[in-house]
Amino acid sequence: MALYKTLTISETTKVFIWKIEETVEDLKSGILLTENSETRLNAMKSEIHQQGFLSIRHLLKEVGLTDKDLIYDEFGKPHLSNGRYISITHSNGFTGIIFSYENEVGIDIEMQREKVLKIAHKFTPIEEYKTIANSEALIRKLTIVWGAKESLYKIYGKKKLLFLHHIYVNDFKFDDKKTTGEIRFEGAENSFKIEFLEFEGFTCVFAY
Repeated sequence: MALYKTLTISETTKVFIWKIEETVEDLKSGILLTENSETRLNAMKSEIHQQGFLSIRHLLKEVGLTDKDLIYDEFGKPHLSNGRYISITHSNGFTGIIFSYENEVGIDIEMQREKVLKIAHKFTPIEEYKTIANSEALIRKLTIVWGAKESLYKIYGKKKLLFLHHIYVNDFKFDDKKTTGEIRFEGAENSFKIEFLEFEGFTCVFAY
């Protein structure tokens, strides 16, 4: 099975990334789904969505969890019992989770695509990045910013939060591989650490 990367953030927090190289049938092997999850899986028309769904269940095994440990609230945010936290992501051929015994966490994997240039104004003040002349570097940078905001949005876990107006990511250099961000909403401000890595044309960002 294709566990691609394991990152230890601290004694209580880890990231696991899966590269999907198996068939749906291969991924069904070795995991047990609840009746509800089996129904969800069978309702998926896309094979890549089925593969992503099943590979996440293999990642759960890496931290001693099963499908039945995962509960989703009315906003679609995944939860665990007993003071444990989890966030889930999937993008094309990769899936990932961040798991913690200590803090709320968020994770996002994105493919680096030119499309991000067209939608950037919707999630970040694009003028902040006008000094980046290289188009490839700009795509990389904006993908990290998008992933960071997506990760923070997942931590908040409710609707009404706007990427452009409520979620802030402090500037960074690629070599730093980390930055910080804030959620400022309804008079409250919460700060988070953000880390990122790039591989095979993809960007993974996680916040805690």
